[in-house]
Amino acid sequence: MGIGRIIQKLKLRYGSQKTVLRTLRVMGVRIGERCRVYTANFGTEPWLIKIGDHVCISNDVTFVNHGLTFPFQEKYASLTAFGPIEIKDNCQIGVRATILPNVTIGPNAIVGACSVVASDVPPNTVVAGNPARVVCSLEEYEQKCLARHIDIPEDREAARAVLEKHFWGDGP
Repeated sequence: MGIGRIIQKLKLRYGSQKTVLRTLRVMGVRIGERCRVYTANFGTEPWLIKIGDHVCISNDVTFVNHGLTFPFQEKYASLTAFGPIEIKDNCQIGVRATILPNVTIGPNAIVGACSVVASDVPPNTVVAGNPARVVCSLEEYEQKCLARHIDIPEDREAARAVLEKHFWGDGP
């Protein structure tokens, strides 16, 4: 790994969101506005990744833009299996998800943590699992989130007290 690649990885891992997005664009990722990216795993072909507006990519998400052709390379020396990945507007990709080649996600879709996305994700859905499958609509998920909602203050210590009281019945 060359020094330039090491610097890119450091910027992706430790840089501000502004630095992360700028670095991804330099690497060739086509990325929209108002995105948050918390992963550095954009594979060897980042220019085959397109991310829309208002997308959140969680920690340790892995993008894979190529298939498995090694067993055939003795027979076909130049055989390749590259494919693009596109994440449409207003999506969230959960922690440690893996997105495989030739996949389009969304718009308005959520990919659950640790999911393996091997085929397209329909708009307005939540998918999870290996392989990722539709578990509910975005509207159903919104209702579940609203039912579990807890009003917490912005102050971190006050938020801790509210959450401890809610979940454990006490506070600090």
